[in-house]
Amino acid sequence: MKELMLGNGAAARGLYESGCAVISSYPGTPSTEITEEAAKYREIYCEWAPNEKVAVETAFGAALAGKRAFAAMKHVGLNVAADPLYTASYAGVNAGLVIGVADDPGMHSSQNEQDSRHHAIASKIPMVEPSNSQESIDFMKIAYELSEKFDTPVLYKMCTRIAHSQSIVETSERKEVPVKPYVKNIQKNVMTPANAIRKHPIVEQRNKDIAVWAESSGLNKIELCKDSKIGIITHSTSYQYVKEVFGDRVNILKIGLVNPLPEKMIVDFASKVQVILVVEELDPIIETFCRCLNLKNEIHGKDLLPVCGEFSQNLLRTCLKDYLSDEQKTVDSGVQFKIPDLPVRPPIMCAGCPHRGLFYVLSKLKLNVMGDIGCYTLGAAAPLFAMDMNLCMGASVSSLHGWNKALPEYEKNSVCVIGDSTFVHSGITGLATIAYNQSNSTVIVLDNSITGMTGHQQNPTTGKNLYGDPAGKVDLEALAKAMGINRVFVVDPYDLADCEKVVKQELAVEEPSLIISRRPCALLKEVKPKPALKVDADKCRSCKMCMKIGCPAIAMKNNKAQIDSTLCVGCGVCTQMCKFGAL
Repeated sequence: MKELMLGNGAAARGLYESGCAVISSYPGTPSTEITEEAAKYREIYCEWAPNEKVAVETAFGAALAGKRAFAAMKHVGLNVAADPLYTASYAGVNAGLVIGVADDPGMHSSQNEQDSRHHAIASKIPMVEPSNSQESIDFMKIAYELSEKFDTPVLYKMCTRIAHSQSIVETSERKEVPVKPYVKNIQKNVMTPANAIRKHPIVEQRNKDIAVWAESSGLNKIELCKDSKIGIITHSTSYQYVKEVFGDRVNILKIGLVNPLPEKMIVDFASKVQVILVVEELDPIIETFCRCLNLKNEIHGKDLLPVCGEFSQNLLRTCLKDYLSDEQKTVDSGVQFKIPDLPVRPPIMCAGCPHRGLFYVLSKLKLNVMGDIGCYTLGAAAPLFAMDMNLCMGASVSSLHGWNKALPEYEKNSVCVIGDSTFVHSGITGLATIAYNQSNSTVIVLDNSITGMTGHQQNPTTGKNLYGDPAGKVDLEALAKAMGINRVFVVDPYDLADCEKVVKQELAVEEPSLIISRRPCALLKEVKPKPALKVDADKCRSCKMCMKIGCPAIAMKNNKAQIDSTLCVGCGVCTQMCKFGAL
């Protein structure tokens, strides 16, 4: 059956057809939909884990038990999972274990532009990388075969454009895989130094064997053009751009197994061409490998193409114009187009966002605010500017502790903010260090009852699992007190006066404290908006105080405040700021 399918949906279909039985993931754009789509196949057990490390460990345990397993995350999530990942490379697997990672060139929704191929090389784990939705299915199946054939985890790399684009796929039936019996083997599975030191040479030989296998695996392919002496080595979405720009007028080596790279195939390919162009997004990994082979060809890569940002058809036409034929230059001259300058639409917190009121208070009090990863990171934007630092998941809590230990005189003027999902992900240990080492730190958990930034996924604080069914629920108040935080307070971020009172109160005390700013995300289906507010133009004095919260539902028109009734949810935060009762 043929159908149009999203890359992430195709990856999920590949999991289904491969007989995958257990999936544990942490949501992170652009990987989230893999697990959400896989959850539609009830033959697969799916869950959200508190973080990526737990997800990989859960999948490893399922594979050890004898069932094919999978974990998905975004590129920065792989950093969190690196600890089990690198040692799982030594231990190997029982049933197949595939770990999906989605990179984000261009940083559409990420704090850095990281190339996950480095993790594959450093952990000595094979990595496959599809370039369209059909390959997203096919490569997933090959990844499980590779995993079980060579006793290794396999990294399955996506990127934003492959994950979130659609192309035609042909689906097939699910292959039920027998459970692989677990056999106790301490030398294989217990990674003490004595056992691990014996496994390292095995891992090195395994990668050599995989490199030989890769030559005929079908993951890498050569497309020859007898009329051209130009050879392009490429992968992933870059392959699509190469095909659109050069068509069939050049020789192409498309890499599908990006670690280990196919040495013999590259050497053979190089012997058929004069010039090699390496087209790869982000770091020059394939290019560096080619240069180490001492090929006699003229090689170009990052000397012509950028090391930062996403590629595009137009970028390739511009950077590689000297290698286009005269015919292509003529044809392509009418293809390129310039996108007209459009008004900038920066990301902003939604109308009625529960974080806005709390951030307004922090901005008003001119506090130093250690920030974290989530939709509340937008508190750093104009007009609130209510954030001083944003590093990685969970870093706000630990950073506040370090800040206050370094500068005790700033304790009364500094707080950290962290979302409920992020707190469970990696903020709990930071709170533990605050309680254990007794810094006078005020931690604010922004509890909006959901994982908001990635599209409303459940987490351990919501009381629901991935399917929306009742689940265990972390009690944040009880957890904090069990950790040794004696001062725990809950505020409603729509109540500006109470938020300000409690923040001032907790900054004044000489001990750690936790403030929970609790109100559900305004976009949740179960949250019913109130009637939109209106402006009494006669009372409006054009003071623009209501503009200071940065609500997209409020604007100034004809020097008077105006409320967009299609956006306003009637939260009432702005009414607390207007001294003239105009709202």
